[in-house]
Amino acid sequence: MSGGDGTRRVRAGRRTVEVHRPDKVLFPGGDAKEYTKGDLVDYHRAVAPFMLPHLRGRPLMLERHPDGIDGPTFMQKNTPDHYPEWIPRVEVAKEGGTVRHTVCDDTATLLYLADQASISLHRWLSRADSVDHPDRLVFDLDPARDDFEAVREAARLLGELLDELDLPSAPMTTGSRGLHVIVPLNGRHDFDEVRAFARDVADTLAGAHPDRLTTAARKKERGGRLYLDIQRNAYAQTAVAPYTVRPRPGAPVATPVTWDQLDDPELHARRWTIADAVEQARTNPWSGLLNRGRALGPARRRLNALRG
Repeated sequence: MSGGDGTRRVRAGRRTVEVHRPDKVLFPGGDAKEYTKGDLVDYHRAVAPFMLPHLRGRPLMLERHPDGIDGPTFMQKNTPDHYPEWIPRVEVAKEGGTVRHTVCDDTATLLYLADQASISLHRWLSRADSVDHPDRLVFDLDPARDDFEAVREAARLLGELLDELDLPSAPMTTGSRGLHVIVPLNGRHDFDEVRAFARDVADTLAGAHPDRLTTAARKKERGGRLYLDIQRNAYAQTAVAPYTVRPRPGAPVATPVTWDQLDDPELHARRWTIADAVEQARTNPWSGLLNRGRALGPARRRLNALRG
């Protein structure tokens, strides 16, 4: 439905969400396709059934681009008072106070956030009801250059090591340059334990392939090697949510893939956009993965044995 004031009204379950200035260009054309706010809303409406399971119950940080991707960026943690009362919030502790994060549990909230030009949604790795205990572990494979072959190779090595540790895992394109590799956890370990484990896995892998991989946080120490980044595994840190859009030309999407798809020569970090990511989502690439959350005790013992 469209209003006479240029506002579009979109039905989402029991609610109707107003989309203001739907023709506003958020992703300018040029070398890539142009997309408007209305396109962003339509994408979120279509992808909602696949995206919401990765968002529900989690504090979010919103990456907002009110004037499009060429304009200023706002990283929004605190939920503004003017947000509708039906949008859930969660109050979490920070140094010297609290932050009231937005939580996205339904399609209407997802569409409202799109209307706010929240292009990328960054989620906590823990849930609001247990903020100190993550149920996801994330490795961020960050290449020194836009070199997806190096990313593909590193992901295979990491996947093989995680298999040896008997941990389920799955890759996701970031919509930028690299991949995330996700490990589901059972939520019993705190962030310090999870981060220490992730660091030891990354150090083990980098130690075995010192010419290709590094865990050096300083760019000048990486020497052109791919960076195995485990920094997101910490309280109040976030990772881009599966199926979220990235603020780059052509509206690329962070998209879950199967390990087999890693062999596809057409695959790269920006392979899917808002034009076709829903098709990939319908294939259910992470089928069953998120129900297989593990404790880290057995994997820690296997890793210690490998490390000698």
